[in-house]
Amino acid sequence: MNEMEKNPQDKVTDRWFHFLYAVIWPFFNLFRPLKVIGRENIPDGAAVLCPNHTTIGDPFYVVFAFGRRYPMRAMAKIQIMRVPFIGWILGKGGVFGVDRGHADMHAVKTALKLLKDGNKLLMFPEGTRVREGEDVAAKTGAAMFATRTGVPLVPIYIQRKKRLFARNAVVIGQPYHPQYAGRKPTPEELDAITGDLMDRVRALGEGQS
Repeated sequence: MNEMEKNPQDKVTDRWFHFLYAVIWPFFNLFRPLKVIGRENIPDGAAVLCPNHTTIGDPFYVVFAFGRRYPMRAMAKIQIMRVPFIGWILGKGGVFGVDRGHADMHAVKTALKLLKDGNKLLMFPEGTRVREGEDVAAKTGAAMFATRTGVPLVPIYIQRKKRLFARNAVVIGQPYHPQYAGRKPTPEELDAITGDLMDRVRALGEGQS
């Protein structure tokens, strides 16, 4: 779905996204410049964008690595969206909350609708920030959204140890459609798809700091 085909609400959200991008990018680029690898892999249309997660600023690394041309929507923990003004402005720019402690069907329905409407959805499969040496089992949400809507998964690696005033690497992998046997994937297949996704993310990080 291109810009001309988007519904009116998505167009309004995109305008807010572009406004926030223009305000934040100069400051971010000054302190945390990027080295983007694989920008040619960015697909047109809907996709589930799946980076690793180590710092609170990781969403900005993905947004600015993709560039202003590719507005996206993002899933964030509900607590952030409840912060006065911050939650409001994030919501205007395409971020929506998910209650990670419960089966949040509203967030699930929101994510599915955004993908079906042609948007790119940013979500972190690990579900939380992962420190060096930690082993966190990734959640199957990204796999479920991709298989239900038929959109590709895009593995993304964000440099774990960020540096001030030096280029930090973001590696964008090739989009792909996960494979499964039946009409819809079983829980075991969703686990396997998620494991393969995280393997692809880690492989992108080989040779990066």
